[in-house]
Amino acid sequence: MKDFFEKMLWGSRYLTLLAVWSCIVGMAMLFVLSAIDMSKLLMEFINVYVMGHEVEGFHTLVVSHVITAVDDFLLAMVLLIFALGVYELHISKIEYARQSDAAGSILQIKSLDDLKDRLGKVILMILIVAFFKNVIHVEFNAPLDILYMGSGIALVALAGYLGHKGDHK
Repeated sequence: MKDFFEKMLWGSRYLTLLAVWSCIVGMAMLFVLSAIDMSKLLMEFINVYVMGHEVEGFHTLVVSHVITAVDDFLLAMVLLIFALGVYELHISKIEYARQSDAAGSILQIKSLDDLKDRLGKVILMILIVAFFKNVIHVEFNAPLDILYMGSGIALVALAGYLGHKGDHK
């Protein structure tokens, strides 16, 4: 009975493949949707600047769409890193990645803390991008608004500095 239970318990780690496949599907959808959105934006850009059709606030629209695409691509990378990390931690090391020069060290996960650190850095980048996406649409109605904006930028810079400083331990 004990052997059966331990074998079943050890085999249950394969349930993490559901998370791995779900992340891969989500990653693929985000990459494809973002690429399609950027293609549509390119068509609008051509329509406005080559064909000469005027659109009010088009520059802000382009910047907002590009930032959204970067945000989506970063989220897709989070899903990829998480999928690879969960697979390597629970199922097996990916030998093909270890033999490849193209696989950076970010895609090779050694421990749960290593996975958390890598995800944390990419999630911090997503938050920074989301902050700047919202900054584009800020209207300054009072002098205090400028102070809030400056404080937010300073905090983002501090977060980036502290995240970078952690790499040099």
